[in-house]
Parts: sequence; structure tokens; C-alpha cells
Amino acid sequence: MGNVLETVELSADGGRLILRPPRRAEAAAALAMLTDPDVVLWNPAPLVVDVVSARDWCDRGSDWAAGGHATFSIVVTATGEYAGNVSLFDVDLTQGVGSIGYRVAPGHRRRGIATAALAATTAWALGDLRLFRVQVFHAVENEASCAVATRCGFALEGVLRSGSVFGDGLRHDEHLHARLACDP
Repeated sequence: MGNVLETVELSADGGRLILRPPRRAEAAAALAMLTDPDVVLWNPAPLVVDVVSARDWCDRGSDWAAGGHATFSIVVTATGEYAGNVSLFDVDLTQGVGSIGYRVAPGHRRRGIATAALAATTAWALGDLRLFRVQVFHAVENEASCAVATRCGFALEGVLRSGSVFGDGLRHDEHLHARLACDP
């Protein structure tokens, strides 16, 4: 089995949200999210500095042909507003593993959007893609990301000491959370 991923759209939170591949038309909204100080600190995209580079970022996210990732824009169904993104990456269909990361635009935080998007993407990864293990890594200090992973049933498996350099240029310890296909 190759690592080819077919693009899909997912419904989340009872239809309140749509998860779909990014579109060039949302480059300005993506740029606003990616330059937000919290996103820059915990989940930076340093190559995105203007609308042109944000458009390129959207193009890369929408191209799933290589099979290593599936990036979704999170869109509010009722308004069509861009609310963030969620990405399944480092996908290895042979080993049945992948990792997930998520970002929420500032005006949409604390509304359950990250939780709904993570839950829907995880269900798709463990179900349709037949992954066995899905992982979330985040800086220990990123309590919001930790709460989202925990709410979605990702068990905290440990701490990666000095696991990654984040947007502040410093090395931070990371939590490793995971969901297995056999988890309740």
C-alpha cells in the first residue's frame, strides 16, 4: 500500500464546521492567523510573511499527492469564515502512524473548534485511513493544546526533554500524546 492520500472534506461538530483542503482565496485569513503571536510562538510557519507566501502555503497544504500529509482548513459552515487549520502529517500508511497539529485563528478560540477539528481528523485517520497510532506533540507550556489533546482522548505518554525549538528560538520540553485505534 502506497502513501497516496485522496483529498476529502470532513464535517465536524454536528456540521457546525467543515474541514477541507486549503484554498488560495483564504490566504489573507491564513496570514492573519499565522502571524498571531500565540501561533508564531507555538506553531510557527516562518516562511509565511505576506499574502503571496500565504497563498503558496495554502497551495502546498492543498496538494496531498505526495501522501505524507493531509491539511485541512477549518471553516465555519454557517458563515464560511476561516477558523484555522488542522494537519495530519508524517503519515506512514505502512506503519499505520501519523501526527496531528492544529491552529485556531484568534477570533475563533475558546469555542471548541480545535477540539472538534482534532476529533474529526483523528476519526478519519483511524477509520478511513486505517492508521493505528496518531500522535500530538506540543510544548509543555502550551496548556491550551494540551487540553485539546486530552479532551479528544489522546493519552499523555511522556515528556520529550528539550524536544523542539519553538518560535521564541528556545528549546522547549514537549508533551507526547497519542490515540491508538484500539483505544475506547
